[in-house]
Amino acid sequence: MDLMIILGYVLALLIGISLGLIGSGGSILTVPILVYVMGVHPVLATAYSLFVVGSAALVGSFTFMKKGLVSYKTAIVFGIPAIVSVYMTRAFIIPMLPDKLFSVGSEVITKDIAIMVFFAVIMLLAAWSMIKGRKELHEDGEIKYNIPLILVEGIVVGMVTGLVGAGGGFLIIPALVLLGRLPMKLAVGTSLLIIAAKSLFGFLGDLSNPEQHIDWIFLLIFTVVAIIGIFIGSYLSNYIKGHHLKKAFGWFLIIMAFYIIVKELFL
Repeated sequence: MDLMIILGYVLALLIGISLGLIGSGGSILTVPILVYVMGVHPVLATAYSLFVVGSAALVGSFTFMKKGLVSYKTAIVFGIPAIVSVYMTRAFIIPMLPDKLFSVGSEVITKDIAIMVFFAVIMLLAAWSMIKGRKELHEDGEIKYNIPLILVEGIVVGMVTGLVGAGGGFLIIPALVLLGRLPMKLAVGTSLLIIAAKSLFGFLGDLSNPEQHIDWIFLLIFTVVAIIGIFIGSYLSNYIKGHHLKKAFGWFLIIMAFYIIVKELFL
């Protein structure tokens, strides 16, 4: 087996371990690993990432379900607009984008370059969210929803997920806390269920595209390795406090994001 392929699977394991340790953020490395290590085409890599992220989030949500830390009603209210948006993005918007978007002087900006640069921007936002940290919000009484804002947020998160294949937990969790008035632990568990649903439904959008050829054996092996990493990370979390790692991981994401921008635009 090629050394880069072995490295890719080792990194898939590390994705899962990071998810198990810090609860979020690790899956955003899936696309760069698939593209730069495994040699997967960027658009196909975002499709693969949806499956990996969705499967990992689904497994992660089971722990919160057992503890009663998932608000199913909130997941439905927030999830439906996101699911519709991500499916439409993968099934219709991505295939409609031309291979060559525009030119800047002699430099041609292709769809692949644009997706990777946009992905790098999302990585920077996720890194900022991890470095800044989350503020706890305690809200008593019945949960009340700001439906118009939830619809807008769901559409935006769905489009972001559809375009770059990232889970978008750093966008969903603050929305659940601020718009859904959920306590933080309940927001984290609920966000995993939303991420699982919208990512896997987004992947279905790719299956409806006859030009998208899925290597199921490779995808399932990569996903299983990442899920094994989640269980390892969850075990290690009994001995290592994840919040100590979040800021360091955030700075690592910043380095990775700038690497992607420089590689795509200047190299």
